[in-house]
Amino acid sequence: MYGSPHLVSDVMTRTVVSVGREAPFKDIVAIMERWKVSALPVLEGEGRVLGVVSEADLLPKEEFRDSDPARQVQLRRLSDLAKAGAVTAGELMTAPAVTVRAGTTLAQAARVMAQRRIKRLPVVDADGVLEGLVSRADLLKVFLRPDEEIAEEVRREVVAPLFPAPPEPVRVDVSGGVVTLTGRVGDTSLVPVAARLVRAVEGVVDVEWNLRADPGPAC
Repeated sequence: MYGSPHLVSDVMTRTVVSVGREAPFKDIVAIMERWKVSALPVLEGEGRVLGVVSEADLLPKEEFRDSDPARQVQLRRLSDLAKAGAVTAGELMTAPAVTVRAGTTLAQAARVMAQRRIKRLPVVDADGVLEGLVSRADLLKVFLRPDEEIAEEVRREVVAPLFPAPPEPVRVDVSGGVVTLTGRVGDTSLVPVAARLVRAVEGVVDVEWNLRADPGPAC
């Protein structure tokens, strides 16, 4: 479809704050505070992504500060205890990093985030070099599309192909991202198909319809 689906490249942040694998613990904290971010890609060489260090990777150092390590090993993962003693980004980071390409659709990126339970994804090229970062907030930007823009895409990409010559024009109204289809159509078996295609349009919140069958000419 023209204009949909949107890709990661449409919404990603291209200027990304990052650190090298030898970055010290305190520097990482300072950078996060300065730039108001909760995670940093860890890079090496010409910008290849090794992993990601997040606030969650840093917290074990504080959590285990006054605890009995022998007891905590039984209660928590060994990896958390190891991170409590880490002092560089390379020791702290979660690796390998879960990444996406700029040409990934927003739906695919959202699926990866949900499956891996992560809040952000480094965007890399074919060589694993950092190109940007996409977050949950970035994925939600599609819901900021103007209603009329959504309506025009629905008319052009869904209504026109499925109902090329309806008995009366199919009306497309969009309010707050909710699409309403109204009118008479020749084949009502296509209505569920239309609803599914409309939901696939970026920015659509829900679909409602009142598409009635054309009764045909009177005898």
